[in-house]
Amino acid sequence: MKNTVRCAWAGNDPLMIAYHDDEWGVPVRDDQRLFEFLVLEGAQAGLSWSTILKKRAAYRAAFDNFDATKVANYDARRIAHLLKDPGIVRNVLKVNSAVTNARAVLAVQEEFGSLSDYLWRFVGNHTIQNQRQTMRDVPAKSAEAEAMSKDLLRRGFKFVGPTICYAFMQAVGMVNDHLTTCFRFRRLGVGR
Repeated sequence: MKNTVRCAWAGNDPLMIAYHDDEWGVPVRDDQRLFEFLVLEGAQAGLSWSTILKKRAAYRAAFDNFDATKVANYDARRIAHLLKDPGIVRNVLKVNSAVTNARAVLAVQEEFGSLSDYLWRFVGNHTIQNQRQTMRDVPAKSAEAEAMSKDLLRRGFKFVGPTICYAFMQAVGMVNDHLTTCFRFRRLGVGR
């Protein structure tokens, strides 16, 4: 869309623009997609989101399309195989965290019925509609992200610090951090 005003972080990369326009900030309630975003946000730590988006298809193939039950059963041999896959971030801590987190997801599903029900309770089960004017107004974390991080860590999740949790919350629509000038702000928030 020519002359469309977007959040500046989308830049000019068609992949980032498509992600901004079609996914970022759209509420996700599906456990498999929520697990995917948890893994990808953890993998992104120290890297750009653009790098992770380019590897997303390879991640889906490598991690059985983020089926938590399958990933939870990965053994040392499967992890060693993943660490040789050039399509993903080959960081042993990040790969191991995906398996650890899959096991923690299964425990959360057992306790709360779904990963979605568990995660969305940190925002009162509805999207927090922010009113960010500039990129400088967007925080790196929030009280809700800190609470989520603390509870996830207590449950054994890895790579879920408050900054990663806030990025996750933005990605899966728990918060609407599209700038008020962005065309997606109203479509995902007030006045839709």
